Amino acid sequence: MHELPVAVSVNGRDYQGVVEPRVTLADFLRDNCGLTGTHLGCEHGACGACTVLLDGQAVRSCLVFAVQVDGQEVTTVEGIAGPDGELSPVQAALKECHGLQCGFCTPGFVTSITAMLRDNPNPTDDEIREGLSGNFCRCTGYQAS
Repeated sequence: MHELPVAVSVNGRDYQGVVEPRVTLADFLRDNCGLTGTHLGCEHGACGACTVLLDGQAVRSCLVFAVQVDGQEVTTVEGIAGPDGELSPVQAALKECHGLQCGFCTPGFVTSITAMLRDNPNPTDDEIREGLSGNFCRCTGYQAS
């Protein structure tokens, strides 16, 4: 199959590669960049485990081809923590309030919440439910919208 070049900034670091057109952003991040914090759950965009920030917007990386992000900025859960590894406010709150169990869905929740709070620092309960409606946790109880 024909391969295409891709160059993307991930968490402030430049990555380049040559990939088949069908390679998803999620697979590129894991296989080419070595960033395994982005988890693949359903590979259909339904669970939200693979959520990353693409030019600041929360997207399901299993639904985006790597070649589509050429020249763009991607932030993964690894890039949300501070440069010295200190937890972001969202990560710290999830840790402090025991907002996770197995942790598989956590990266998607962290990126979705980070984007939501950046755009709306004081969301209502309904806005929070809507903002997280694309993320599923199969371990804990949650209230779907």
